[in-house]
Amino acid sequence: MKTLLTTSLLLLSIVCTAQESYKRVLKLMGSRFDITVVANNTAEADKYLDTAIAEITRIEKLISSWDANSQTFSINKNAGIKPVKVDTELFNLIERAIQISKLTDGAFDISYASMDKIWKFDGSMKKMPSQKTINVSVAKVGFQNIVLDKENHTVFLKLKGMKIGFGAIGKGYAADKAKALLISKGVVSGIINASGDMNTWGTQPNGKEWTVAITNPMNKNKVFALFPLTDKAVVTSGNYEKYVNFNGKRYTHIIDPRTGYPSSGIISVTVFAPKAELADALATSVFVMGKKVGLDRINQLPKIECIIIDDQGNITTSKNIEIDKL
Repeated sequence: MKTLLTTSLLLLSIVCTAQESYKRVLKLMGSRFDITVVANNTAEADKYLDTAIAEITRIEKLISSWDANSQTFSINKNAGIKPVKVDTELFNLIERAIQISKLTDGAFDISYASMDKIWKFDGSMKKMPSQKTINVSVAKVGFQNIVLDKENHTVFLKLKGMKIGFGAIGKGYAADKAKALLISKGVVSGIINASGDMNTWGTQPNGKEWTVAITNPMNKNKVFALFPLTDKAVVTSGNYEKYVNFNGKRYTHIIDPRTGYPSSGIISVTVFAPKAELADALATSVFVMGKKVGLDRINQLPKIECIIIDDQGNITTSKNIEIDKL
């Protein structure tokens, strides 16, 4: 549903005395992860970093729709056939995803994985798909058709061929879980950056807050605002690189799961929230809802803020955001 804009979040950190920041960069869940912990020495840091990596790997196995051994794969395989019993963790994740779907009027929907991929953003597409083709493409999409049985902890997809996927929420969830585990192990400060899904806690070794720089994707070399980040998550989703133009209108690769049409008008959304899972889902949702509706929805949510950049380069923020503009 989206491409995460890793260049929009530039971590500004200062390594100081006593405890230091230790960082490891690797590929997990098909994406780049930058994991930073503040520790007393390299041996301690390595232990913490290994712990975070193991946790993220565990989550990937749980939510992967490609791994034949995962519970998510089993849910999809049995769509329209029978309910599948799942772990409490996966059940709760799906339940929260459905709650976000209701909150966003279906702009966010994990059953987007059922969508036929009729839109091509590699330059090969020369004309708009027909209305009939678009309608058919989303015929099996709909969070209303995900049936949860709390008592038996089962998940059932009503329609044959229906699928769920966690591409728009999974990395944020993994970042949250890795952060919580590290905190439980005594790590006082760190950052989990999952390809733009950034989750922080504590402070830098010198006592200052972690800080992110927000850039305009139409001029990535220019920072327009700094934002202190303490025990918060920030996710930037951008779609300015993948798009098609038809009849003078620009269609981007984030598809509205309700209509089958690509979103338009926005090129970047940054969402600040207590958890990366929620920020991840809302960043995608704002693209689909559009600037006016998206901002209105964000403004109704406590402890959630966002920055929207439209396709003209205009910057709009939610009402309570506090940023240091440069």
